Formats: sequence, structure tokens, C-alpha cells
Amino acid sequence: MERASLTGLRVVLALAGAIITYTGLNVALGGIPTLGWQGEKLILEAANERTFLVQDSNVRFFGGLWIGIGLFFLVAPLNLVKHRAALRVSFALIFVGGLARLSQMRLDVTFGPEILGSSVAELVGMPLLYVWLSKVAGVSIGGR
Repeated sequence: MERASLTGLRVVLALAGAIITYTGLNVALGGIPTLGWQGEKLILEAANERTFLVQDSNVRFFGGLWIGIGLFFLVAPLNLVKHRAALRVSFALIFVGGLARLSQMRLDVTFGPEILGSSVAELVGMPLLYVWLSKVAGVSIGGR
């Protein structure tokens, strides 16, 4: 059973890494309007082009950070012992990001159909992954 749980965790992390990388590329390469990989591409008209471009640059940066997290989730299952602490920090950071969504004060958006999956993954999935990793941490989870 412990081996199955360990294998399951590795698979879930790899799948999460693929999804995170995909969504990160959508934003990093597309900026605020995105590339449209997750739905309709935004068509925006900026009142101040310079301000828009600065914010667009920031959004692309955040997309790049998201790609980095996704790539880490793809690599981490290869050696969970080595990456255990960084995974825990990553889970916590993504959870904090999910909490930040709540600052919009629009629960109909945060938990609406377009974002529900992300919100649940961030607010429920990350704590569950944290606990799951902690449970299998006592098992010999060496490299391969």
C-alpha cells in the first residue's frame, strides 16, 4: 500500500507539473491577453499603453515563475527525498496564491466555473499534497 501511495504521489506531481507548465506558458508567452490556451484570448484596449506594457511585463514574469514551479513539479518526483523541503514550500506558496484570489472579494468569480478547478487545487489540493508527502516521507522514498 505504501508503494502504491508513493507511486500515486509521483504521478499526481508529474500531472500537476504538466498542467502548471502549460498554464504558465500561456501567460508567459501571451502576457495579459494570454495565448488563449485556456479559453478565449482577451482583446484589450489600454488607456495608457506604457502602463499596460509595464503590467504586461509583470504578468509575463509571473507566468515564467509558474513555468518554473511546473518544471520543478515534473522533476521532483524523481527524487522526493532530495526535493521534499522545496515541495513543501511550493505547496505552501501555491496555497497562499489561492488565498490571494479571495482578496478580490468576488466569490462568484473565485469559485465560478472558469476558476473553480484552480481554486480547489490551490486551497484544497496543496494542503492535501503537503499531508500526502508527509505521510510517505517515513517510507523509503529514495531516488528512483
